[in-house]
Amino acid sequence: MRSMARAVTTPRAGARWAAAAAATTVLLAGCSSKESGSEADAPAPGGEGIAAPATCGTDGDKREMRGAWLTTVRNIDWPSEPGLSADEQKAELDQWLDESVEMGLNAVFLHARPTADAVYDSELEPWARYLTGEQGGDPGYDPLEYAVEEAHKRGLEMHAWFNPYRVGLQDPDIENLADDHPVKQNPDWLVDFGKEAYVDPGNPEVREWVTAVIMDVVERYDIDGMHFDDFFYPYPQDGATFDDDASWQAHGGDFDDRGDWRRDNVDQLMRDVHGQIQETKPWVSFGVSPFGIWRNDATDPSGSPSSGLQSYDAQYADTRTWIQEGTVDYVAPQLYWERGFSTADYEALTDWWANEVEGTDVDLYVGQGAYRLGESGWTGDDALSTQLDYSSENEQVMGDIYFSIKSMRDNPGAVNHLLENHYAQPALPPVIDSPEGEGARVGAPTGVTAQAGDETVEVEWQAIEGARFYAVYRLPAEAAQALEGGDDEAYCAALAPGNLVGMTGESALTDSAPLEDGAGYVVTALDDYRAEGPVSEIADPRT
Repeated sequence: MRSMARAVTTPRAGARWAAAAAATTVLLAGCSSKESGSEADAPAPGGEGIAAPATCGTDGDKREMRGAWLTTVRNIDWPSEPGLSADEQKAELDQWLDESVEMGLNAVFLHARPTADAVYDSELEPWARYLTGEQGGDPGYDPLEYAVEEAHKRGLEMHAWFNPYRVGLQDPDIENLADDHPVKQNPDWLVDFGKEAYVDPGNPEVREWVTAVIMDVVERYDIDGMHFDDFFYPYPQDGATFDDDASWQAHGGDFDDRGDWRRDNVDQLMRDVHGQIQETKPWVSFGVSPFGIWRNDATDPSGSPSSGLQSYDAQYADTRTWIQEGTVDYVAPQLYWERGFSTADYEALTDWWANEVEGTDVDLYVGQGAYRLGESGWTGDDALSTQLDYSSENEQVMGDIYFSIKSMRDNPGAVNHLLENHYAQPALPPVIDSPEGEGARVGAPTGVTAQAGDETVEVEWQAIEGARFYAVYRLPAEAAQALEGGDDEAYCAALAPGNLVGMTGESALTDSAPLEDGAGYVVTALDDYRAEGPVSEIADPRT
């Protein structure tokens, strides 16, 4: 991801959570949801809570994607080296998740399929070599299952990051494929390309296989998202030719141009994956992090004001079509270039991508190049904050994803600057559009208590059916009094971004910064679509 993107320098943007408010309709338990366009009439499990209006205008201001890529290939991030014991790997992963929370993040993108292999227990593909040092080596536990469970406990989304076509480098990957690797069983799927090798996107069997592998994970794991990065057809290499003559001759008959055929091959995969996810678990978001330039305006007048590599022509990744067709739920273009960079200006590309998603149901997150910290033009602690200073003001930008998390760990000054200037308040993740219409499918948490300690308050509640996460709010005295009066404006004021303590998947959360004159705490539940349900009764730590 880094090496290819840096070759032509990739920009990327960050953002504020913007238009999620409309999707964050709050339904009371026991109320019919037909008024909001849903056919589901059954009351949501849980308590009835305090009466809620349909929407709050500030909902979007507390929703933002704050993610980081946790890379397994070449042991870039995790595990730190192959061959660690299961307990050692778990301890390292726990540390990454703890640090994610400390960094103000709310999502982790785990590299679960780095080179047509698996960082999870699979009957379809062998274990990734980065776990044990040998492809096919069983690490003694299921890393993805463990990662999902531990992330959710901490209030973090866990997205499975897949490379659909890449099989790896000739040395060591291709030379050491496990005997049961699908490419060993189907050698005609493989296309050598210089120092790398890929399965052939033009072979329908490959597309069916990749889709089946993806859906196996969607069906068996409680992931929050399925994520592709920028590896489709390979980045150009000097002297290397992608030899797909056989599949072109067999399957390209409807196309005059091989480039159009290759783009259609990728388009079909995107449609297949998105369509099957929607049929199976529509709350699992499906998105892609493409190279930051679709096409330059010198090639296509509707392209961006840039002059770098074009993913449409070089990798046959027609991101614009995916946005227009809605075959992705979000795009996170890799805008790994600084503001003012003449070849690919961060500001110009942020605006271009924002224009592409405007008026669609596709969200825009910006892929941030944290790996560039320390390079020329990226030396100050404000290097990442400077990027967000611009992109977070664009209402189409709904968050950021950082490559990679190790670069964040290695640059605490940049992270602290982000925390002070952009992440001072926690944020809930963006809402996923439901095919059933708007409205939360979960009731209010019950049995909420707040116990004051010396400098903290421990808030606890009863877990309720249908809750994926819980959000905890601390209330100033005036907000609590108004909320008890049942006023819609007071309800929204209580759930304002400044009152949010944090999100968790468990039934307790500690507030380490309670208000001296605070009057209590309320808790809401988030359903699988991350829509927020009604507010619980107020728990007052003073009583």
